[in-house]
This record gives sequence, C-alpha cells and structure tokens, in this order.
Amino acid sequence: MGAKPQPLRLAIVVLLLGFSLASLTSCAYFPLKNKQLYSARVNLPQSITLCNEAIPLESPSVWEKLDREFTIAVWDRPQVILWLKRAGRYFPYLEKKLAEEGLPDDLKYLAVAESALITGIRSSKGAVGLWQLMAPTAREHGLLKNHMVDERLDFERATDAALNYIKHLQDTFPSWALVMAAYNCGEYHLKREIKKQRVDDFYSLNLPSETERFIFRITAIKIIMENPQRYGYHLEEEQIYQPLEYDTVEVKTDKQVHLAYIAAAIGSEYRVVKELNPHILTHQLPAGRYTINVPQGSQFRLTGVLQPLDNKSSGEVARVSPNHYVVQAGDTLSHIAARTGISVATLKRLNNIQGSLLRVGQKLQLAP
Repeated sequence: MGAKPQPLRLAIVVLLLGFSLASLTSCAYFPLKNKQLYSARVNLPQSITLCNEAIPLESPSVWEKLDREFTIAVWDRPQVILWLKRAGRYFPYLEKKLAEEGLPDDLKYLAVAESALITGIRSSKGAVGLWQLMAPTAREHGLLKNHMVDERLDFERATDAALNYIKHLQDTFPSWALVMAAYNCGEYHLKREIKKQRVDDFYSLNLPSETERFIFRITAIKIIMENPQRYGYHLEEEQIYQPLEYDTVEVKTDKQVHLAYIAAAIGSEYRVVKELNPHILTHQLPAGRYTINVPQGSQFRLTGVLQPLDNKSSGEVARVSPNHYVVQAGDTLSHIAARTGISVATLKRLNNIQGSLLRVGQKLQLAP
C-alpha cells in the first residue's frame, strides 16, 4: 500500500520543477509584438550625458550605480508605460518652458524621477505635486500655500516655481549634477558636505544614498524614455495621454464662491472644474485674485459670476503710480510679477523681501 503513491509524487515533483523553470525563464524576457526581449539586449549605452555633462562610466562605481537604477527601471514595465503615456500630456509644456528659460531639456526627466508625472502626488515628508516642492521652497519662489489653496498642485505655476528654484541652484553650484543633488537633499545640506569633504564633484562626493540614487535614476529614465523602442516599449499614438485643453482666466472675487456655482454658470460640472483646479483645496474659491482654469471656450461665461481681469485692468486696480503696486488679497510674488512684468527676484530686491510673505495693502516698489 505504501509504494503505490510514488508515481503520483514523482509526477507532482516534475510538475513543480516545470513551473519553476517557466518562472525563471519568464524573468529573462517579456513578449512584445510576438518577439522576446532577452536581458542580453538590455544594456547601458557606452556613453551618456545628463544636462550636457558626461557621466563618468569609466568609473566602476559609477557604472554599477547607474546599472542598478537602469535595471530596476527598465524591467518595471507598467511604470515605464505610464511614464511614456503621461509624457505626452506634460512634456510639450515642460520642453517649451525649459527652452524659454534657457535650461537643459533633460531637466524634464527630473520631474519624472520626482513624481512619475503624477501632478497630485504627495510624499511622506510633505513634498507635493509634479515637482515635489516643499512648502517653504514653494512660498519662497512665489507660490501660494494655505489651508484653502496650494499652488504646488497647479502644474503650470508649480513648473514656474520649480524652474525659478533650479535657476537659483544653477547660480550656486558648478555642475548640473550638483544642482539636481541640491534639489533632492537641499542646498544647505549639500553645501555642508562639499565643505566637509573638500570636493565639489558630485561623483567624488559621499552623499546620502537617496541623493546619489536620485541622479542615477534621472539618468536611467532619460536612457529609457529617449529610445523606448530599443528596450521593447512600443506604444501607439492613441495610447498616449494628450495635453489637457482649457482656458486660464485671472479673476477677482470679494467673497468665497462655491465651485459648483461657477461650474453651473459656465455650463459645466463641479467635477470638471475641480479637476482642472486641483490647487483649490476646498469646495470654495476663496476671496481675492486668482488664476483659475475652465473648460475651453467657457471663460467669457464667467462675467456676472466673477470679475475677469486682464493684465491691463488688474494693473489699473492695483497700481497707485507707474512705480508702485499695492498688494491685494490673494496676491503672491509670482502673480504680481506676471501682472507687472517685474521678475520675482527684482521685486524681492527692490523691496527687501527675504522670504515670500506679503501683507494686503503693502506698497511695493517696481522701479529703483
């Protein structure tokens, strides 16, 4: 009786071995368009630059660190596919703004590393938005952040603030690798490490693991997204997310206005208006001056609900002379800069503003 089950046991063992071999084989490739992508084909390029700076791949340590991030990223198939889909929505605007600011196009990959191009993402440390800005940094570079509005969640305004911050870091550090490291760990921490270690080359510094990995992760993302087909990623045009189409209107209101009321007035829905304005944290648009997004073609229907403002009328309301501006409710430095044509840096210098806080009624000097 005891010997009869042996063939069954043997069959079970063979079956389990077969499943194990199939699993191991599946780790070596994934099928794409009836082809198999073997790991032997997934190699780092022989040379690579980031922000026009060569990565020193001749260093075994550098090569291994980059190879780690590249291997992790290139085999994370769902994540890479979502990067490529979201890039269709956000890269055109990022590329345009980077070109206008004279910044390297590769900085768009920093945004991918920070947030995977998810505009509403929040970190456990309090960083928010596509650029993962902390509240003090956001305020310092002109964004409004309070219990009702958080402009870090506004893709376009957050991009302006992030690029402003990056330009500040560019003026502080001698290489783009250090600029991006400072973006990750903070400029003051990086300055301390440079001073302690007496070296200002990123690849020679001993920095926190998260910061070191950050630069190599950006590089790995660039390698994959610049040539996704090489690594087996083939997306059809209709699979790519398209840029959102909406009108941006600067408005003024003397009291809170419910977003559902705005939506009804322009012939839209609360959900649509809320999703176009994720920076408005509550159901209400607070009193003051704001830039809001509405469905394309509906901005003119705001008349009677809110007071639309163009650059000319807003300047006429707030300017008391050609060289002075009076701060209104809801104003931020970036708002004032947009309306007056005076940069945030110049406004801060002329008015001895150290941070970003403004007082309603404060008189700002616009010219020396």
